[in-house]
Amino acid sequence: MSKLAECVKSADWKTEKHVPVIECAETVKAGEWFPVTVTIGKEIAHPNTTEHHIVWVAVHFLPTGSKVSYELGRFEFSAHGQCATGPNQGPVHTDSLVTLRTKITASGTLCATSYCNIHGLWETEKLVTV
Repeated sequence: MSKLAECVKSADWKTEKHVPVIECAETVKAGEWFPVTVTIGKEIAHPNTTEHHIVWVAVHFLPTGSKVSYELGRFEFSAHGQCATGPNQGPVHTDSLVTLRTKITASGTLCATSYCNIHGLWETEKLVTV
């Protein structure tokens, strides 16, 4: 039996459209709000069609030296062009980009995961220093 961790994929986001890209300051002040943006398909666009789309993105923070991560947010993308008249004929689509604000009191790692309905679970991480 495989473990979930063995199914999580990662790659260079410049060559793989499923990898989340975390954009934020690398150094922040303790206790001050800062924006974090996560994008899927930043360099190579993800289709986001009825047949092939990003379902959700989750963002966690893992303080340095901790064995516990903290979920900052989970974001679902629900509109992929579906419609009663047929796939991709609907009036609305969502794109896989979210921005949140957070504040931290210790250095650690931001982790982003994304789930593609066809290609599964993907992850990336970024160190943030206080």
